[in-house]
Amino acid sequence: MKAEERRKQILEFFRGQSGPVSASALADRFSVSRQIIVGDVALLRASGMNIEATPRGYILTEEQKKGILRRVACAHNREQMEDELNICVDYGCEVLNVIVEHPVYGQLTGELHLQSRYDVAQFVEKVRREDAHSLSELTDGTHLHTLCCPTEELFHKVCEALEKAGYLLEG
Repeated sequence: MKAEERRKQILEFFRGQSGPVSASALADRFSVSRQIIVGDVALLRASGMNIEATPRGYILTEEQKKGILRRVACAHNREQMEDELNICVDYGCEVLNVIVEHPVYGQLTGELHLQSRYDVAQFVEKVRREDAHSLSELTDGTHLHTLCCPTEELFHKVCEALEKAGYLLEG
C-alpha cells in the first residue's frame, strides 16, 4: 500500500472510532512501524486534520463537542489527581485537557479526553507505570482543566464537589 492511501485509510479508521487509538495499534493494523504511523499522523496534521495526541493514543476531533465548555482552576498534590479527575467524570463531564502556566514556556497544555472512571484509571496507571510527572507538578499543583459538560447545572455540581474536596482554587 502506498503512503498516501495508508494515510487516507488511517483517517477513515479514526472516523470510525469512539476513543483514542495508539500508534502501536495503528502500526499493527497497517503492517508498518510505529514511527511510520507517527510520521503519517504528522503529515495528516500538517494537511489540516485535527488529530490530538492523548495519553491513550490519537483522537480525531473534527466534530464539535456536545455540551458546554468551561474551565476550572484546581490545586492538589499528586496523590489526589485520580480523585479530582473522578469527580469531574462522575458528573458526566469530559476532562478535555490540563493547562499550566510555566514561567519559561508560558501556557502548556496536555490533552486528556477522559470521559469515565475507566479512562481516569488507565491514565493514572500510565502515569504510575511510566513514573511520569504530571504537568501540575511544574506549578506546585495549580492547574486548569477544560471540561465539556452536558449542562450548566452539572458543571456547577462538579465545582461544588471539587470545592468540598478542597481541590477548587479559591477566587
